[in-house]
Amino acid sequence: MEMQTAQPEVIVERQGAIGRLRLNRPRALNSLNLAMIRAIDAALTEFEDDPAIAAVLVTGEGERGLCAGGDIRMIYESGRERPQEGAQFWREEFIVNSRIAAYGKPYVAIMDGIVMGGGVGISSHGSHRIVTEKTRFAMPETGIGYFTDVGATWLLPRAPGEFGTYLGLTGRDVGAAAAIYARLADSFVSSEKLDQLIGSLVGLSPSATAEDVSAAIRAVSSEAPASALLAHIALIDRCFAFDTVEEILAALEKDGSDFARETLALLKTRSAISLKLTLSLLRAGRESVTLNDCLEREYAGCVAMLSNPDFYEGVRAAVIDKDRNPKWSVGLKEATPQMLARFGNFNGAPLFAGG
Repeated sequence: MEMQTAQPEVIVERQGAIGRLRLNRPRALNSLNLAMIRAIDAALTEFEDDPAIAAVLVTGEGERGLCAGGDIRMIYESGRERPQEGAQFWREEFIVNSRIAAYGKPYVAIMDGIVMGGGVGISSHGSHRIVTEKTRFAMPETGIGYFTDVGATWLLPRAPGEFGTYLGLTGRDVGAAAAIYARLADSFVSSEKLDQLIGSLVGLSPSATAEDVSAAIRAVSSEAPASALLAHIALIDRCFAFDTVEEILAALEKDGSDFARETLALLKTRSAISLKLTLSLLRAGRESVTLNDCLEREYAGCVAMLSNPDFYEGVRAAVIDKDRNPKWSVGLKEATPQMLARFGNFNGAPLFAGG
């Protein structure tokens, strides 16, 4: 009997003038590991140097989503005894995020289903970002004792008003319209038209331009279904405009509306260290000149995270035991500037030349 060869975790294909990357860990919601990051990086080099390839297309296999993030179970299991493994994963992941943002050809990401954490890093930095009615977009890191990374501290501050601050601190998942409003996605295409879109992209000429790619997307795009969350934009902009977590919580408590109370209750379930570190990085990202500045800052925080007990407790509660009941090590009062300073005091090699 002929044995079937297992498919790779990233299927790399040429389809017409499209270089296609299909994330292929559907049972793990296409969560990224180091081998996948390296496969993506190698494929980007191959496609960028190939004159027969006009654009890159990134999709996720399975029915549930593009990518649920990085493989935090791996980092949880290796972090205490082999911290270099987690650090190496983040290093190479962030370099790929930067590469996607600066890629020399159109980079199309179909953000169908779950797109979280590392999934945002391989999609929202692209030139053409497509969401569907199934999109569930989030940077949920404060709920696992971590912080917004993969360049989100560059992306989120560039959302209108304080919507990016809201998304980063709450970790709430949102749909297509909110993702587009936040400038984390560009176009809405209903899932039933994705095959038509892919066919149009595959049929492009090797000499196709970014505008040709945009035209193919516009031909099947429509207005995203309305988001109830966006009805609260004025409140979000007002309450999340402060530079300390304590002031944000006080503003929500003072507002007193149902939405404010729900948001306040959600924030109180998050790690205090994560909330304060995320807000600090988002405010620094707002003043940053380049994405790479933010990625450098995030990488320093990642390395320090490997000795943060809240990270292990958060992953335990969310992924390992799944009891959804983390016991954080400190509260807001104990999460002092001195405690947070260690997340920015990494003196290792920079991610980027001159960094």
